[in-house]
Amino acid sequence: MTLRRAAPLALAVVLVSGCAVDVVTGQASPASDPSMDVSEEEFPVTGASDDPIDQVARNALADLETFWQQAYPEYFGEEYRPLAGGYFSVDSDDLDESLYPETGIGCDEQPTEPDEVAGNAFYDPVCDVVAYDRALLQELSDDYGRFLVPVVMAHEFGHAMQGRFGFASRSILDETQADCLAGAWTRWVADGNAEHVSLREPELDDVIRGFLLLRDDVGTDPDDDAAHGSFFDRVSAFYDGFESGMATCRDAFGEDRLLTAAPFERADLAEQGNADFASIVEWVGATLPAFYGGVFPDVFGGEFEAPAVEGFEEVAPDCAGLDDRDLGYCADDRTVYVDETDLAIPAYDEIGDFALATAVSLPYALAVRDQAGLSVDDAAATRSAVCLTGWYEAQWYADAFADVVGAQISPGDIDEAVQFLLQYGVDDRVFPNVDASGFELVGAFRSGFLQGAEGCDLGG
Repeated sequence: MTLRRAAPLALAVVLVSGCAVDVVTGQASPASDPSMDVSEEEFPVTGASDDPIDQVARNALADLETFWQQAYPEYFGEEYRPLAGGYFSVDSDDLDESLYPETGIGCDEQPTEPDEVAGNAFYDPVCDVVAYDRALLQELSDDYGRFLVPVVMAHEFGHAMQGRFGFASRSILDETQADCLAGAWTRWVADGNAEHVSLREPELDDVIRGFLLLRDDVGTDPDDDAAHGSFFDRVSAFYDGFESGMATCRDAFGEDRLLTAAPFERADLAEQGNADFASIVEWVGATLPAFYGGVFPDVFGGEFEAPAVEGFEEVAPDCAGLDDRDLGYCADDRTVYVDETDLAIPAYDEIGDFALATAVSLPYALAVRDQAGLSVDDAAATRSAVCLTGWYEAQWYADAFADVVGAQISPGDIDEAVQFLLQYGVDDRVFPNVDASGFELVGAFRSGFLQGAEGCDLGG
């Protein structure tokens, strides 16, 4: 497989099949209807203003109270206890300390100055309070949509519940479990159970994009006391809660949970784990045929025949199924095509080396489906290709290609795959005429990564 940054590309690579994720239904945006709002008298938040962002946070917190009143007895066998210290809002851009008691946003046991919440949202287990900087929430809302604010509130509320049921002080496990709890609450909202907050499907794409901002810096040691998890770790945990519910959040966050966050090796620091363009092309070209050549006989029977992989510059080859796309599989000549100018190089430069690996793997998976006699141009084929890409990249994570190429996965590589799906996977020039959200595509990738063949729909 060859792929060059400025010249035509000629690749040689491999594939298998399928994944399905339920479409999320929803209603209006959070706080879009004033009649849904909970009042300050009904639900006091110390220091809150009349700003809409405080109303969004208050609405979410009120619905979280309702959710946990139901969920805590059901899943933890005890009566729900409200937060003893209540809720605090701070505006770090225009702080008015007169709005707070002598203990600030804390309590007698642990007084906390209001300015200490600047740029943050957190749960204080000593005082049993949730506090947030509404300037931060406004920034998150402006950049990633309003529903990220309720999710942040749900995450902090989850920490309050962890203290009650005995999961606390486990750093990255607690943080990702809180993401799972936020996902379970989000599904409850999406199902129409909330009184003050509601959700539209496209907002889920914005939420998981927001986790990119909220993740740890790439290369952070997961054993650090302040570690929250990689982009994939946090999105995967949120998806766990959304898809599988509270029981999974309660039971699936032990010491054996798979987490992709890892510190950089010294050799990776300079380039932040990114291989040069030519190297990643070479490695993908070697590992895709090796992977699918190994699994194809067991899954479908028969020997796998690797497709050709070629690059082009801006104008796609004349072949049914490409139609001026940046990425695709041509069944007529059994070739995977990648637009170097508009896709391969920008994805590599903007996201990283594993964005390029993901770009090539997706249409390669369609070639595998074609050889297996499965569809290559419908929604099932798209989800299958994404799921298979997750399965393939899990082999990189497991260091299964050590005898194929002299390279290993680096911290952040799996995050780059998720970023590619969110940024490029929803573009018609990558996956045309497929009604799948970024959230669904990430869910399919996650299924393949975590479950392998069992997570993918390989029968259709």
